[in-house]
Amino acid sequence: MEFITNFEYLLPLIFFIVALVYSSVGLGGGSSYTAIMILAGMSSLVVPMLTLILNLLVSSIGSYNFLKNKHAKISIIMPFLISAIPMSYLGGSLQLPKEIFLIILLVSLVAVSARIYIWKDNGFRFILSKRKKIAVSIVLGSILGILSGIVGIGGGIYLVPLIIALGIGSHKQAAATGAIFIWMVSLSGLISRMQYNSIDLSNYVNLIIAVIVGGIIGSHFGSTGLNPKQMEKVLGVIILVAIIFILRRLIY
Repeated sequence: MEFITNFEYLLPLIFFIVALVYSSVGLGGGSSYTAIMILAGMSSLVVPMLTLILNLLVSSIGSYNFLKNKHAKISIIMPFLISAIPMSYLGGSLQLPKEIFLIILLVSLVAVSARIYIWKDNGFRFILSKRKKIAVSIVLGSILGILSGIVGIGGGIYLVPLIIALGIGSHKQAAATGAIFIWMVSLSGLISRMQYNSIDLSNYVNLIIAVIVGGIIGSHFGSTGLNPKQMEKVLGVIILVAIIFILRRLIY
């Protein structure tokens, strides 16, 4: 397709913008990277591995900045990681047929779109006991962990608003938890995948550099001069297009 061929030349710029916007709020941008690469016609074997690598790079920068500014709280982060790390490893080890991978990816991208366009933070917060917060964190960690290992999406885009809505942590603590969570599950999923699959990173140096630069700028300056919510909705259009594209591939 001519669209995909031309789109390929825009990838470094688009990846830079994605890293810039998402790193400013403690996210890796995995859902957008995945959607973009699917539209660019990349292999279903390459997409999750490269997304995990890019997530790892962006979230490592964000994690460092949040840790340096003491926003991370171990009591919030650990319950998520206890279940997420092994589940991400398990997800990365599953060698799923291409059609199953696309179906899981489709469902996850639909959920991301709902999170971007439908989720409204009206200020309502659940009041949970400490024990319930830990239990909920473990369950969420396992679900997001296996999703990350399978399709490469770090899960931070779901995790950060849920931490706030469930009253588990503040906005800064949620962003810090999201960055560290993405880093850990991406590393776990990547280690698992590298045992049976590999990609030549020299083919993607331009994308890696774009993401690193965008991640450094975004995480350092916070929201920069951009409105993260509005930019997220703009980037969400790419995800919506990818959903249509995946549906066409599955149907036809």
